[in-house]
Amino acid sequence: MDIRRIIGKGSGNAAEAGKGAPPAASGKIVAAARKPSAPSLISADLRIVGDLSSAGDIHIDGTVEGDIRSAKLLVGEGSQVHGSIAADEVRVCGTVVGQIQARRVELTRTARVTGDIVHELLSIESGAHIEGNCRRMDSEHRVSDAVVNLADAVPNPLTAKKNGAA
Repeated sequence: MDIRRIIGKGSGNAAEAGKGAPPAASGKIVAAARKPSAPSLISADLRIVGDLSSAGDIHIDGTVEGDIRSAKLLVGEGSQVHGSIAADEVRVCGTVVGQIQARRVELTRTARVTGDIVHELLSIESGAHIEGNCRRMDSEHRVSDAVVNLADAVPNPLTAKKNGAA
């Protein structure tokens, strides 16, 4: 069996070999470019201390002490996350202590969230517990753009007077 056929689809072309490479580490989550695959699973008996980052989906049934960045995240019932979450979609059935920043956030009846939620769409089932602020982000701003520099957001009174504003 020819190994080039398995790895490079038989062409041996270096340009084709790079087609399956992961997107550049720009910090943005690109959901349209990825192939559907099984989510990465953190089982109930696993405890991870450290940050998680995935271009795909993550399903947590165990404990994570660190920040999580993924396309879709499911925090399973009985699981715990201690850290911030940044994703396109987040479904919380367990406990999250930290900020959640996502386009779509769903809190089930068993969800326990202590921290702020920055969202575009928010769904909360009866029985969910939230201790923090919920803030809607503009549809133009995504997860990577949601943090605003306060110096840019607050006008400088000296500059405003020079420009003729009162």
